[in-house]
Amino acid sequence: MEVRSEALSLRYDKLPTPVLPKTRLQLWFFRVCCGILLWTCFVQLIAVGELWHPQLLTGLSNRLSRFTCSHRKEEPPSITAPIIMHRQLLPSSEIAPLHRQLLPPSETASIPRQLPTSTESTAMPRHLPPPRIYKSNGYLKVSCNGGLNQMRAGICDMVTVARLLNLTLVVPELDKTSFWADPSNFGDIFNVKHFINSLRDEVRIIKRMPKWLSRKTAYKPLVMPPVSWSSEKYYLEQILPLFRRYKVVHFNKADTRLANNGLPIHLQKFRCCVNFEALKFTPQIEALGHKLIQILQQKGPFVALHLRYEMDMLAFSGCTQGCTDEEAGELKRMRYAYPCFASIRLRKDTRIYIASGEIYGSKRRLAALRDAFPQIVKKEMLLDSRDLQQFQNHSSQMSALDFMVSVASDIFIPTYDGNMAKLVEGHRRYLGFKKTILLDRKRLVELLDLHQNRTLSWNEFVIAVRSAHEKRVGQPANRRVIVDKPKDEDYFYANP
Repeated sequence: MEVRSEALSLRYDKLPTPVLPKTRLQLWFFRVCCGILLWTCFVQLIAVGELWHPQLLTGLSNRLSRFTCSHRKEEPPSITAPIIMHRQLLPSSEIAPLHRQLLPPSETASIPRQLPTSTESTAMPRHLPPPRIYKSNGYLKVSCNGGLNQMRAGICDMVTVARLLNLTLVVPELDKTSFWADPSNFGDIFNVKHFINSLRDEVRIIKRMPKWLSRKTAYKPLVMPPVSWSSEKYYLEQILPLFRRYKVVHFNKADTRLANNGLPIHLQKFRCCVNFEALKFTPQIEALGHKLIQILQQKGPFVALHLRYEMDMLAFSGCTQGCTDEEAGELKRMRYAYPCFASIRLRKDTRIYIASGEIYGSKRRLAALRDAFPQIVKKEMLLDSRDLQQFQNHSSQMSALDFMVSVASDIFIPTYDGNMAKLVEGHRRYLGFKKTILLDRKRLVELLDLHQNRTLSWNEFVIAVRSAHEKRVGQPANRRVIVDKPKDEDYFYANP
């Protein structure tokens, strides 16, 4: 009995332990770890692929959307309104070269270029256009300088340069250190999403530099200002090799870096596309700007008068502090320039919107003009202070409101031929040659002198002023070209 019990105990001890549950747990743990590892690798590959070929996922999503749309039998996809406007700017014979420039035939063969008709486009839902396929030659960083409109023109030029050289453009940085001292970023003034999407079939634009490139120890961008008023040849022969060498080039100046004339027509039209279609203000600025325009239009036609604290601005104010006797005498003569408004048939009850920033001592300085035209208003008078609170201490955002009102006004009169005056003039030409009175200040001073010394009667003065401005009201005109003197010729954005 004892022997059997020992034998039984020995047999029992030799039986294998149950290992099946432990094996299954290890197997499932192994599968989970492998799945996590494979998914992480997949995500990393997609992230790296997006940095070099952003069109990869977009093309896949476009194919999937077309497949699903064909099965659902819904309306076919369309192109967004800004791109349709761009196509209208280009004749059909020039669309292909614009999209295929600097591209090998193998890359351009797959780009669909068939465009919908005007009747089809209105009925189609709005979808993003397919991105333009090209191998990027490098990254272009841009730091704009100057006020809002100087920066706007610079942005248009730099986007055109990126298109010409097949570059990837980083959303431009705005000037924060100049006289205006505005801390606004690009996204505080312009609609970044619209800017990127409306140009995606022309230029690849990213919001910031890729992190992997920024972390590289050898990453040192070339910082330089391009030469002013430069031609296509300059950028192709001198700037493009720099991108191939450094990969990243940072332009620390952007104003007037592209020639007014002598560029291929498709590049000139693309500059217009960026200026008129891609650069839209933020929804907040657009909403308040439209509200301001509606308030002004409710009481009939109005004039937008662009004033700056310059020589002509001081002429209206009567301020001669810090001026020599000769300068004070000239200001005194120019102070009587307000009769020119009457001479160009502006009635006393004309509603005049002052498009300018804060004018030091505005009540006293605008007294003479207000006596002649009592219906003078500013945005601070028409809008609630709470509406403008978000734009306070942001001069560029306030300037954007003045820009919108000036473009929408029935008559625009700039007293200074600065960047805002030029860009508003160009926008008004684009919108159908709306009336823009460009004052000939030197001629006005001469006529005022003759009127003040009674050489000219009032009627003669009126006729002379109207005659002097007969061809200065924003009508269609060829852009004046002066070889080797780009500063003296007509600015592209004033007469595109």
